[in-house]
Amino acid sequence: MNDLQKYPCMLFRGGTSKGAYFLESDLPRDFDARRRLLLRIMGSPDPRQIDGIGGGAFVTSKVALVSRSARPGIDVDYKFIQVMVDAPVIDDQPTCGNLLSAVGVFALERGLVEAAERRDGETQVRVHDINTGATVLQTIRAPGGKVCYQGDARIAGVPGSASPIDLHFQHIAGGKTGHHLPTGNARDTFDGVAATCLDISMPTVFVRAGDLGKTGHESAAALEADETLMARIRGIREQASAAMGLGDARDSVIPKFALISAPQNQRADINIRYFTPATCHPAVALSAGFCLAAGCFVDGALMHDIAGRALDGDGNDTVVHIENPSGVTPVSIRMPQGDVARVSGKARRTARLLFAGDVYA
Repeated sequence: MNDLQKYPCMLFRGGTSKGAYFLESDLPRDFDARRRLLLRIMGSPDPRQIDGIGGGAFVTSKVALVSRSARPGIDVDYKFIQVMVDAPVIDDQPTCGNLLSAVGVFALERGLVEAAERRDGETQVRVHDINTGATVLQTIRAPGGKVCYQGDARIAGVPGSASPIDLHFQHIAGGKTGHHLPTGNARDTFDGVAATCLDISMPTVFVRAGDLGKTGHESAAALEADETLMARIRGIREQASAAMGLGDARDSVIPKFALISAPQNQRADINIRYFTPATCHPAVALSAGFCLAAGCFVDGALMHDIAGRALDGDGNDTVVHIENPSGVTPVSIRMPQGDVARVSGKARRTARLLFAGDVYA
């Protein structure tokens, strides 16, 4: 292995995603050099990522770069990178709320922060999301300074149970476009289809499933296999991206796209099929969950018509239950005085350390 270099790495399952976590200082600063390295590490471009540690799927080909933060009141900075599976491309524009779930754990494991017990062995880590500007307070079980991974918390899309990680997201409106309604409207029309474009945690275009001839309860595989549907989605997303001020969407994973509809599960308030954007997510991204839930309280938005009128309150500490292909995911939304621009969100996730060591490239 004399001709290979090694890079300290930890692999985590964070929420419903899986990715490689690095200290940012361990990787090249130059973007192109970093791109080549991460493609090599993950094994892209290749549908199986056979020559790397990627899992051959959008949700398992992710990277988190973490560093100590110089920002007042912040412990660590988090930069997310999506590594494309079948193209030699990395994208550092979106974020991943699921992968973020394990950032505080990684910081504790790597000694970037020290465990400081509050109660019941809990430690808090404050994270700055570089991609969106959001601040995330993570509450992690670490009794005696040692991270606890086992517990009874369960989340849709992940088998078994694990120790809970409570996340409080702040400053999540307008992170990419500067406004929670980036087109200036609660409802637009693209390619003859009504759409709601929101920038809350993640710029996303929402369309009623029925308007594209679907129920919204199809499997992810069935939706991906529908070439006519996927072509319509691409066209709508490209038009919406321009209207949102995000430019050409063809070489970017943002804005994301989602089909929404009424739920079938009696415990849920609304149903989603979330596209990443070329594939349908097996569950729902946490960022999309906050975006959808907050939109339920925006007059004129499509999701408000589906769920908003049935939800109690005005968005202050309101739990919205989101049906998705893997079950039901609850997220909590808070809007002081009903102000969407000041929206924050809370959710419970879990994480598991899969390996720690060196990856060679």
